[in-house]
Amino acid sequence: MSNDRDTAAPQRLVLMNPGPVITDDRVRSALAGPDMCHREPEFSALMTRVRDKVTRVAGGDERHTSVVLTGSGTSAVEAAIGSAVPDGGGLLVLDNGHYGERFAHIAAAYGIRAHRLEHGWATPLDLAAVERALVADPALTHVGVVHQETSSGMLNDVAAVTRIAHAHGREVIVDAVSSIGAERVSLAGDGVDWLAGSANKCLEGAPGLAFVSAAKAAFEGLGTTPKRGYYLDLHRHYLAQEKAVAPAFTPGIPAYYAFDAALDLALAEGWEARHERYTALARRLRAGLEELGLEILLPPEQRAAGLTAVRIPEGIGYAELHRGLRAQGFVIYSAQERLARDFFRLSTMGRMTQADVDRFLEVLAGLLPSQN
Repeated sequence: MSNDRDTAAPQRLVLMNPGPVITDDRVRSALAGPDMCHREPEFSALMTRVRDKVTRVAGGDERHTSVVLTGSGTSAVEAAIGSAVPDGGGLLVLDNGHYGERFAHIAAAYGIRAHRLEHGWATPLDLAAVERALVADPALTHVGVVHQETSSGMLNDVAAVTRIAHAHGREVIVDAVSSIGAERVSLAGDGVDWLAGSANKCLEGAPGLAFVSAAKAAFEGLGTTPKRGYYLDLHRHYLAQEKAVAPAFTPGIPAYYAFDAALDLALAEGWEARHERYTALARRLRAGLEELGLEILLPPEQRAAGLTAVRIPEGIGYAELHRGLRAQGFVIYSAQERLARDFFRLSTMGRMTQADVDRFLEVLAGLLPSQN
């Protein structure tokens, strides 16, 4: 007779994919907020609270504001590129992974001229090459850079890129989708011009909302530029949210409830403490992986706190590894494109615990041919 305790699926599903993440009970409970019309004062107040908190999380001050979009993090990156780069302008794309490469794909879709500075996946940015590219082509008005390159787990030096760009009179668009909330990035402190982020990664909200944060004057300035899109036109959203205090289109109201709660938690904890919490989990995870004889893609000084890329062990394929771990309550993530054959990815974002990490390592060891 089978033991029900052995055959039942694990009650806790540990999401080790890099977003959506395990959320706090208070965030999940907020999703069940009351039905609301988005044209009523109650939603205007909720939207305004969320925008203010997002701006604070992004390191903004009284000069800055944020526009919240109903969409994934990609929608925010696309909105920033399509709205900020003017006609006749150009985008210097700093490409050292899948999401850097995505800048170039978005620019091409909008007919924006882009110069792609390819470093190679999982390769640190060459800051001297960035400066040379800007000097060589004065028509490049913007620089696009990913803060945490989720394809590899590499943390790029956004502050240094911003200093170089500003020294040459250029603006910077930062994809902070996988970093904001747990890595240092600041509108006021670093001078970032346009910051794109998501609710459902290091900010530990629910999927469905993204945002772009920038100076109020920068949003106002978009009113003089031709429109390339409609739904992702940042100036349209800015006018609606800032002037009319209403959304331009029907928003994801439950995700707003959850994001409001998640932002309260993020502000109370602070990015430094959240960074330390994620880092402690990552160190525990990485030490255990190395004890099992597994190879981590990046050297320690290049790794972000929230993600670790690991070489697939010999003698087992990714599909088998995923299946075995999923059966024990863990979701892992394949690497992308050119890294997919050899690597998989493990996140330490969200409300993961040390006990989760320890149990993961124990289950993983049981699946490895080298340990059996």
